[in-house]
Amino acid sequence: MEILIKASQFILSLSFLIVLHELGHFIPAKLFKTRVEKFYLFFDYKFSLLKKKIGDTEYGIGWIPLGGYVKISGMIDESMDTEQLKQPAQPWEFRSKPAWQRLIIMLGGVTVNFILGIVIYIMITFAWGIDFVKPESVKNGFAVDEIFQSYGFKDGDKITKFNGETPLDVTEVNKHLFMRGLTSLDVIHEDGSTETIAIPEDIGSIMWENGVLEPFRVRTLPVIDTVIVDSPAEKFGILKNDKIIAVNNTPVKYWQDFSKIASNSKEDKLTLTVERNGSEKTISITPNENKTIGVSNYQQRGVTIDHKDFTFLESIPKGNSKAIWILKDYITQFKYVFTKKGATSIGGFIAIGNIFPATWSWQAFWGITAFLSIMLGFMNLLPIPALDGGHVVFTLYEIITGRKPNDKFLEYAQITGFILLIALLLLANGNDIVKLFTN
Repeated sequence: MEILIKASQFILSLSFLIVLHELGHFIPAKLFKTRVEKFYLFFDYKFSLLKKKIGDTEYGIGWIPLGGYVKISGMIDESMDTEQLKQPAQPWEFRSKPAWQRLIIMLGGVTVNFILGIVIYIMITFAWGIDFVKPESVKNGFAVDEIFQSYGFKDGDKITKFNGETPLDVTEVNKHLFMRGLTSLDVIHEDGSTETIAIPEDIGSIMWENGVLEPFRVRTLPVIDTVIVDSPAEKFGILKNDKIIAVNNTPVKYWQDFSKIASNSKEDKLTLTVERNGSEKTISITPNENKTIGVSNYQQRGVTIDHKDFTFLESIPKGNSKAIWILKDYITQFKYVFTKKGATSIGGFIAIGNIFPATWSWQAFWGITAFLSIMLGFMNLLPIPALDGGHVVFTLYEIITGRKPNDKFLEYAQITGFILLIALLLLANGNDIVKLFTN
């Protein structure tokens, strides 16, 4: 059922984004009196699931859910239909239109993506407001990764400022470190002393290379809120709401203490001492091969979450700012795609589908859809033939130089770009399959 719910949200979100993106091309094409032969959700190689012709345009749903397209007369696109290009250009064809009109048609899709992302974030802010955690609301401080302990941070540190300013949400510290160039953090150590600790300028790269994307984790009480079905924990009698007070006779105070001891244990079994209904119980468990026992602690015990609602007018700048930061953050982390580790981290449809929650949530659905809209807008702007960005580059070249690339060059560029995209698609979904079996 969880897979079905995730898949339903993914397909609905993808369909919504594809249709609106293609409308971004379709509407200006029609305004400039350019014939649109097809408007399709998904690809219709050989046949389509549904189709209906209205005027000059065939509207339909294809059977290959890898995207969608509008087929514009006189344009070299993913259909690779070049027969019409052998005939004299007609007034209704894309190739007959002025370069500035063709540029607007090609930019229409990504423009819709960016505007849609902004609008959705505005409406999310208006409908649900925002949740945030003030620095003083993290009662137990943070558990700190060893790399950051070498800079002077300690377990239990309470973070009070980012770059000398009090953050709205202190739990976003990892995101700010990785993508937003923090240069210092003000902390209060457990002994009450305060310190401003400098951060290396290349901290994002250091985090990426070491696989430490969450160096600061809110310390939470070791109370189990989820026991996975058929896990070692369930088989050996661990129950929800059990509080872990010792592992292998070593007392634990926070969930992070339990995780560290369990993962570093050399024993074949873990001996857990848990508190249940006011009494103590000792349970011996044989972990899985990856040293997990199948329990989790997602609830932020020891953290107070604040909430703020916004009027519609207040939501506009807030939602706009959210969209801009999402785009900036995505561009910042995009550079890591070109590293060896980045190539194996690219995810396909399974990875994207897993972003959606296992239970239906409209707030989560719209938030992820807004993120995907902005991500698709950016990706489509990349100067790769077969993407909107490739067409834009060739059109800008024509506008600047006054010379239009010949059709044969555009045809070969389209084929090259298409092959590249197929290779990336295979890599991304191949990574998903490998991770599915290795995990």
